[in-house]
Amino acid sequence: MAYRTRMGRTGAALLVAGLLVVAAPPTGAGAATVPRIDLRVLVVDDGGDAVDAVESELRGTGVPYTVVRLGRPDRPVIDAAFLADTVDGRPRAKYQGVVLPNADPFGAGSAEADALAAYEKTFGVRQVDAYTWAHPGVGLDDTSDGGYAGPLDGVDAAVTPAGKAGPFGYLDGPVEFEDNSPSVGESYGYAGRPREGYTSYLDMPVGADGGRASLIGEYAHDGRRELVVTFAYNRHQRQFRLLARGIVEWLTQGVHLGQSRNYFSVHVDDVFAPDSRWDTQLNCTPGDFDCGDGEGAGTTPIRMTAQDALYAAQWQQSAGFTLDMVYNGGAGEAWKAQNGGSDPLTTQLLADRAEYRWVNHTYTHPFLGCVQDTSTVPWQCAKDAAGSTVWMSRAEISAQIRDNHDWAVGRGLTVDRAELVTGEHSGLKTLPQQPADNPNLAGALADNGVKWVASDNSREPEQRALGSALTVPRHPMNVYYNVGTAAEMTDEYNWIYTSRADGGSGVCETNPGSTCLDEPLDAATGYAAYIAPQEARTALGHVIANDPRPHYVHQSNLAEERLLYPVLDKVLGDYRSLFADNTPVVNPRHRDVGSELARRAAWDKALADGKVTAYRVGTTATVEAPSGVVAPVTAPEGTRKQLVLGTSEFGTPYAGRRSAWTSPEALQQAITLRLPA
Repeated sequence: MAYRTRMGRTGAALLVAGLLVVAAPPTGAGAATVPRIDLRVLVVDDGGDAVDAVESELRGTGVPYTVVRLGRPDRPVIDAAFLADTVDGRPRAKYQGVVLPNADPFGAGSAEADALAAYEKTFGVRQVDAYTWAHPGVGLDDTSDGGYAGPLDGVDAAVTPAGKAGPFGYLDGPVEFEDNSPSVGESYGYAGRPREGYTSYLDMPVGADGGRASLIGEYAHDGRRELVVTFAYNRHQRQFRLLARGIVEWLTQGVHLGQSRNYFSVHVDDVFAPDSRWDTQLNCTPGDFDCGDGEGAGTTPIRMTAQDALYAAQWQQSAGFTLDMVYNGGAGEAWKAQNGGSDPLTTQLLADRAEYRWVNHTYTHPFLGCVQDTSTVPWQCAKDAAGSTVWMSRAEISAQIRDNHDWAVGRGLTVDRAELVTGEHSGLKTLPQQPADNPNLAGALADNGVKWVASDNSREPEQRALGSALTVPRHPMNVYYNVGTAAEMTDEYNWIYTSRADGGSGVCETNPGSTCLDEPLDAATGYAAYIAPQEARTALGHVIANDPRPHYVHQSNLAEERLLYPVLDKVLGDYRSLFADNTPVVNPRHRDVGSELARRAAWDKALADGKVTAYRVGTTATVEAPSGVVAPVTAPEGTRKQLVLGTSEFGTPYAGRRSAWTSPEALQQAITLRLPA
C-alpha cells in the first residue's frame, strides 16, 4: 500500500495559525449510529493509463488518497477490516470513494469483490470504473446491440442533460476526442445503450438512425452506485482533462479536501525594450554570442509602436483578459536617447497604464548571474586569478531591481515591490554553464523586499526558495522573442524542428525531448496553420489542468504582425466554447501564483506526513491539520461557515461548487462548515 499526494510540487509552507476543524459531529441520542466517512479515496491500481489519469487528478486537486497496487505481492488484502472499523464507538468508513481499474478487477465472486460491494452498500460509498467495456454487467447493452466499438479519434461526444444537471454542469460545449495525428490511433472505446438503472452523462451518435450510446454514466444497482467509463484515455488527453473535475466531484459527492481552478495568465517580457531579430540567412540571432560577429549587423530590432500599444489595450477590452507587462524602464530610456529623445510607445503605454498589471524586469535587462566569458561558444562563466567564478555583485543586482521600481513609481505605474522577473531568469542557475545560483542574488532580493521571483518552468518546474523569496515557475510559449513576422517565426521553427536532410539544424534528431517535422512548414502558411494552433492547444492543456503557472512571451510578439493574438484568441475562444459561465478562466497575478504554489506545497507535505485527519458525520465534516497549514476544502452550494456569532457563506463559487483555502477566524480555534442536507 502506498500513500500519494502532489509530491512533485515543492516549496515553503505559509504560516497561518490554527487547527482546522470543519463542523462538529452530532451529539445526543442515536448519534453514534451515524457513521463517520473519512475524506480519503481508495485507488486500486493495475498500472494502466486510466487509473493513472484519475490518480493524477486527485493529486493535482489536493484530495488525499491511498493506493493499492494490484501487481505487488505484499499488497494488503481488501477485506472488511481494511475498509472499515469503529472509532469512539462510531462505525468508520476509511474511504469516501473507490477507484477501480475496471468493474471487476478481483474476479466475480471473490472475497475482495464481495467485501468491497458490502462496504459501498453499507456506507453509501461510490465507485469509479476507470475503464471498462459496455456490457450488461455495468448497465449497458453490448455494443453489438445498437452500440459502437472502435476508434474515437475526432468523435464529438456530448454531455447529456443529466450530466449537465449533475457532475458535469461546468461544461458547455461538445467533448471532442483528440485527433492530433491522422497516422496514430489516440483513443478507443465502447459506446453502449443504457439499460434500467443506468443514467448516461456523456454520449455519442451511433448508427444511421440518429441514436446515441453512452461513454460515461452512473449505474445504480444493488444499493450501490458506479461511474462507468467505457473509453481509454491518459492524463494528458483533452477529453479526460475536461471530464476529470466531474469524475472527482461525482466520486466524492461534492465534499472533499482540495480545490481546483482553471488558470491562465500571460507575462509580456521586455516591455519598453527592443528585442533582437532572427536572421533568416544566418539562421541565428545577430547580437547573440554565437551568431556572426555578435554585433547585430544586418537586422533591425523589434519593438512595439504606439499603434501596437493602442491595439493591446483595445484587445484586452474585447477579450476580457488582462496582460502582465514585465517592463525594463532603463532600456526604454536608452532607446529614447538613441532615437531623438522621443518615444511614442512609452507615451501610449503610460497613458493606458491602468489597463495592465506591471511587473519589475530589472532596469536594463542585464545578465544577473556570473560574468559571461564570450570568447568561446557557448559562453562560459569568467574566472578570477584564483580560478573562482566571477559573479555580478549584490550591489549591482540590487540597483537593477531598485532603479526599475523607482522608474515605474515615478511614472505612476502601480507595481508590487515583492514581484520580480529577472532578464532571461538570470541569477538563477543556468545549466550547463552556471550550475548554481548567483550567491549574491538572494541578498539583493531581500534588500528590495522581493518575495516572488520568476523561474523557467521548462528548466525548473518546481517552486523553490531563494533566501527569503520563492520562485514562480513560468511556462515559455513557443512564440519566439526574436521574430516579428509569421515568415520569420516559421523559418526559425523549421530550423529547430527539421532534420539536416531537410535543411534544418538537426537539433530535433539529437534531442531526446524533441520530434522532427515530417517536412518543413510553408513560410506563408506554417504559422497560422500549424504553429499557432499547436501552441494554443498546449497552453489550453495547462489551463484545464489546475496549473496556475503563468505563460511568458515578449513585447516583440505584440509588434509588427502581432503574432501572439491568434494564439491567445484561440485559447480563450476554445475555453469559452467548452466551459459554462460558472467556470471562468482565473487570471492571477505573479504574487498570487506564488502564494498558490506555496500553499499547495504546505498542504502536500501535511498529507505526506500523515498529519491531516478529515471525515464527515452526516451533514458535517471535520478536518484537522497542523498549525500553520491552510487547508483547501470543496463543498456544495449552500455550505455555511460558522462564526463566533452566526454563520456566513463558505468560500467562493466555482464550477457549481464552493471552495477556499480556509483557516480559523479570529477568536476561534477551529473552523466549522455546515453542509446542506
